[in-house]
Amino acid sequence: MHASPYGTSVKGFREGHGPRFIRIDALLLLAVLALVACSLYTIGTATRGDIDGSPYYFVIRQAAYCGVGFVLMLLISRMDYSRLREWRVGLYGAMIAGILLVYALGSVTRGSKRAIELPFFQLQTSELGKVLLILTLSAFVVDRIRQLGDRETTSRIVLMALIPAMLVIGQPDLGSGLVYISIVVATLFVAGTKWTHFAALGALGVTAIVVVLVAAPAVGVEVLKDYQKDRLTAFVNPAENPAEEGYQQTQSLVAIGAGGKTGRGEEATQTKLDFLPEHHTDFIFSVVGEEFGFMGAALVLSLFALLIWRCLRILTMSKNLYGTLIAGGIVAMLMHQIFVNVGMTIGIMPITGVTLPLMSYGGSSVIVTFLAIGLLQSIHAQARETALAKGRDLAI
Repeated sequence: MHASPYGTSVKGFREGHGPRFIRIDALLLLAVLALVACSLYTIGTATRGDIDGSPYYFVIRQAAYCGVGFVLMLLISRMDYSRLREWRVGLYGAMIAGILLVYALGSVTRGSKRAIELPFFQLQTSELGKVLLILTLSAFVVDRIRQLGDRETTSRIVLMALIPAMLVIGQPDLGSGLVYISIVVATLFVAGTKWTHFAALGALGVTAIVVVLVAAPAVGVEVLKDYQKDRLTAFVNPAENPAEEGYQQTQSLVAIGAGGKTGRGEEATQTKLDFLPEHHTDFIFSVVGEEFGFMGAALVLSLFALLIWRCLRILTMSKNLYGTLIAGGIVAMLMHQIFVNVGMTIGIMPITGVTLPLMSYGGSSVIVTFLAIGLLQSIHAQARETALAKGRDLAI
C-alpha cells in the first residue's frame, strides 16, 4: 500500500478516512461549479455590449464574487456547524442590526433602499439574513423541541421570522421577505410541528393577504408600493398593458418562446437589443431560454435538481437535529428562489425581484449561497465522520 502525500493511505481516502476536506459531497460541489460556469457564460453573452469599452465588466465581477464565495464555502465546510448554535443570540441580533443598518446607510435604487454601497459591491444584508435566520431558528427549535407541540412555542418561532421579514418587506423587498416566511415554514415542518398549527398559520396568512390587498387600501392605508401592485396586476393579466405594467413579463415570455429547441445564439434580439430588462439579474433564466433554447434551460434545471437532491440527501444524513433543521432551511431557501424566479420568467409567478441562486449576477446573492453550501458540506462531512467512528459508512 502506497502512502498518500497527505499522510493517509489511498485506500483510506476511498473509504472516507482522510481529512474532512476529502469528505465533501462531490455531487453537490459538481452541481455548484456547473451552475457557476453556466452563470459566467450566460452573463458574458448577455452583457457583452452593455458597457462601452468593458465587454467583460460583469463577468469579471461575477467571477470574483464566486471566487470569494468558494473560499468561504471551503472554510465553513471545515467548521463544526454545531458550534454556531451557541452564538444564536448574537447571530439573531446581527441579522436585525444588519437589516436596520440598510435603513440608515442604504442607497436608494429605483425607489427601494435595499443595499449598502461598498467600494466593490452592494451589500444586501437581507441576503445574509436568510442564512442567519436559518441558523438562529434551528437553534431555537432544538432548545425547545420538547415544547414544540405548544402553540406558544410555535408562535414564538413564527414571530422570530416575522420581525426580520417585515423589516425587509418595508425596504421594500417583498421577494426576500417571502423567502424568510418559507424558511420558518420549512423549519417547523422538518421539526415535526402539528398539522393544526400549520392550519392556523395558513388561516392567518390568508387573513393577512386580504388585509394587505383589500381591507387596508379600502380605508386609505397603502401597504404595498405602487410598483408592487402593478407587478401583481401584470401577473394576473400581462397582456392588458404590455407596454407598462406587463412589459417585463411579456418580454420574458417572448424571449423564452423565441429560443425554441436549441436557442438563437448571437441572434437573440430580446437580450442583445435590451428589450429584456434586468437580463443579467432577475431575468437571467430568460436569457438562457432565448440564447440556448429548451436544451439550455433543461440543463440548468437539471443542475438545480441535482443541487436540491444533494441538499435533501444531506438533510437525511445529519448527525443531529440542528444539522437537519439547517439543511431543511437551506433547501426551502433555494427551492423558493428557484421556483419563484423561473416561475416569474414563464408567467406563472408574479415578479418579486428574487434572484436565481448561483446564476443571477450579484455579490450578496452569490456569496450567501456559497455560505449556505458550505454549511451543507460541513453537515455532510461530520455525518460521515460520525458514521465512520461507529464503524459504518454512508451510501451516496
